Amino acid sequence: MNEVLKCLEQRRSCRSYKPEQIKEEELEKILTAGTYAATGMGKQSPKILVLQKPEDIAQLERMNAAIMGNPDAKPFYGAPTVCIVLAKADVFTAVEDGSLVIGNMMNAAWSIGVGSCWIHRARQEFDSEEGKALLKKWGIEGDYIGVGHCILGYPTGEFRPTADRKSDYVVRI
Repeated sequence: MNEVLKCLEQRRSCRSYKPEQIKEEELEKILTAGTYAATGMGKQSPKILVLQKPEDIAQLERMNAAIMGNPDAKPFYGAPTVCIVLAKADVFTAVEDGSLVIGNMMNAAWSIGVGSCWIHRARQEFDSEEGKALLKKWGIEGDYIGVGHCILGYPTGEFRPTADRKSDYVVRI
């Protein structure tokens, strides 16, 4: 089977990570794949922020858990790298553009043995005053919306088997 199609069919979300940081060359490959995602009219509206300092990840994870209504939750599952995907708020395809970036990153990660998972609530995080202050602290200027997070790290265990596809997934007209 074609390696790209095999990757797309076998990729799974990872929700348990080893504490060791991923290798820089692997991170670069994953980030590069994200930058090659299709974007509406080629505007390249997304921006990828990479967090690897535990204190930055902890602050964002605390915000994320509060939004989900469970302040004790660990929505980043111990991943040592958290990539935040933002997109320019004034671009009509901002959410779609950012979503494709995250998809490319997740598929690239799987292809080189790095676990990943899409984590939601980025929009609410960066709509908040605390989120806006973080963007300012990190030097991000302009009007951006949070699209999602792509957490990255080395998996600790096995993945669930691939679920059968539903029978009416594709409808031909």
